[in-house]
Amino acid sequence: MSSSTPETGAPAEAPEAPSAPERDGAGHGPLRRAVTVLLTERVVLLAALLVVLLVWMNVLDAGGYLLAPYDVAYLASALETMVPLCILGLAELLVMVSGRGGIDLSVGAMVSLTGMCFGFTVSEWGWPPLLAVVATLAAGALLGAVNGFLVARLGFPALIATLATYYAYSSLSLVGSGNKPISTAPVRDLHSMTSRVELPGLPGLPMQVFTFMLPCAVLIWLLVDRSTFGRKLYGVGTNDVAARFANVSAASVRLRAFTLSGLLSAVVAVVTVGQFASARPDAGTVGNGMALPAITIAVLGGVAITGGIGRVGGVVVAALLVAWLNAGILLAFEGSQGSRTQLLALGVLLVCSALLNSVTARRLGGTR
Repeated sequence: MSSSTPETGAPAEAPEAPSAPERDGAGHGPLRRAVTVLLTERVVLLAALLVVLLVWMNVLDAGGYLLAPYDVAYLASALETMVPLCILGLAELLVMVSGRGGIDLSVGAMVSLTGMCFGFTVSEWGWPPLLAVVATLAAGALLGAVNGFLVARLGFPALIATLATYYAYSSLSLVGSGNKPISTAPVRDLHSMTSRVELPGLPGLPMQVFTFMLPCAVLIWLLVDRSTFGRKLYGVGTNDVAARFANVSAASVRLRAFTLSGLLSAVVAVVTVGQFASARPDAGTVGNGMALPAITIAVLGGVAITGGIGRVGGVVVAALLVAWLNAGILLAFEGSQGSRTQLLALGVLLVCSALLNSVTARRLGGTR
């Protein structure tokens, strides 16, 4: 029941609700904004974690707790492991942003199979490296298109479809090569693609950072952030029903996303053949494979498994964080304990990043 003022009898105005800074106190406004930025701007959060990691590892280094110096030269050499995982993280970004539980478990197997194609064309057929690279990229796009056809056209769940092709592609790589790597002289000469680049004032950096990773990151950024396909990709991933009413073919967009994932896997195959100076039939599947770390990097970089959310910058910084974290763990533990601890760290990162993605999506509208 409304009250009235005694002088006029007019209804009294309700007092204005206090603003957020007034409710929380003057000192809590900037803090809350800072926390909100950290939770919603994934690149900012990852950059802060990267600083914390570097400071902490240097403290351990200064205290003599590491097996070797955690210095600039060591960090530069760790970028070799970052390059393939970053590119595969971008591949996972494309399929995950497309929605409907999009995920590609076959990227490691495609790396193995297209890597053997690259080694075979160079070694057995004597193709020039540039022509062999083009053929390898075409083979990767074809393998990715098979995944896209199963998921987008036939309606298979992405998890099941790419798990099936993971087994198929892995088997083809092993059977087709007789489970033997190709290490002929023409293949060994490809190691020059991954030599080091000397920059003034910096240690030698792996050439593949400049020739493969950065171009891929820029091209994917232009594709998803500055092109019509990118708008369709995020639209389909957010709501494919609404996209269909907007005359956007969700199946076509998802097919292209998986095709690009295969293409990027082939790029990684070229890089790994150059790094190892050998085409190995298990290059992308040995141990725990490349797929699970790539998915971890994508989720850590802010890509939502539900689709429609994810940025290239987050994936790149996440790959750098994982590479330097793994490098630090190897110096902190002796023998095989270091590799086992790396698996634990990746698992913890995956759980925490998935939880953070869920919380920010519910309460703050998602990451950026």
